[in-house]
Amino acid sequence: MKVMQDKVVSLHYTLRGDDGNTIDSSVGSEPLAYVHGNGSLLPALEKELEGRGAGDKLEVRLAAKEGYGERDETLVQVLPRKTLATIGKLKVGTQFHAQVPGGARVMTITAVEKDSVTVDGNHPLAGLNLNFEVEVVEVRDATAEELAHGHVHGAGGHHH
Repeated sequence: MKVMQDKVVSLHYTLRGDDGNTIDSSVGSEPLAYVHGNGSLLPALEKELEGRGAGDKLEVRLAAKEGYGERDETLVQVLPRKTLATIGKLKVGTQFHAQVPGGARVMTITAVEKDSVTVDGNHPLAGLNLNFEVEVVEVRDATAEELAHGHVHGAGGHHH
């Protein structure tokens, strides 16, 4: 069976930056399972997986613009500390959702000063080229429920 729209794909992956350091990996744990063509993976990565089958191994390099986009410095802001009073303990790395023009965005605290806090609305991987090593473990038909929900149930997926 080949990877195509609405198939459940299980895969192992390792993601590295251009420096060769591992950013994320499923190796050593359960494979990642997703419903192909439903926006679960980066579109450029899904395109590379299209037509592959179990046992296929591939290396995919995505430029930053094909991954999480280039960094947008207008999404970095210094805010008065009191505007984030509802967040709780303010520390570097804390993430929270904020309403911004165009919808909600995950913001990450990147600096905490006495009277101000610097927040960054860029995805943590924005501006980075992404180097994936992928091994397709299994391809199967999705169940009606998985298609209705748009995600995999059971091992490697999530269930609400």
